[in-house]
Amino acid sequence: MTISIFYKNISSDAPLEEFINQKIGGLDKFFKDPNGLAEIRVEVCKPSKHHRSGEIYYVEINLKIGGKLLRATCQHEDLRNAIVDARNELGRQVKKLKEKRTDQVRKIKIQ
Repeated sequence: MTISIFYKNISSDAPLEEFINQKIGGLDKFFKDPNGLAEIRVEVCKPSKHHRSGEIYYVEINLKIGGKLLRATCQHEDLRNAIVDARNELGRQVKKLKEKRTDQVRKIKIQ
């Protein structure tokens, strides 16, 4: 599994990259990827520099598993909370995809 991190209107630092790798890297427990073909693209940005209500952060995570593309986004005032919320959303999508595949296999076996 490869993780690519992109920044827009925000500076990158080592603790932030470590946090992202730790949180997003934990998604591999939901699916098996023996060949390492899964790709994760994480985009962290501030949409604009002039919010009246304070800084708003935007996180988008795209996960490619085989031919499927799963996408989760989140906006939050705290960058780390936005990352965690987007990761949780992506985790739910991966579980749903896994259950759907399992149900399809069970239908084939029953018929």
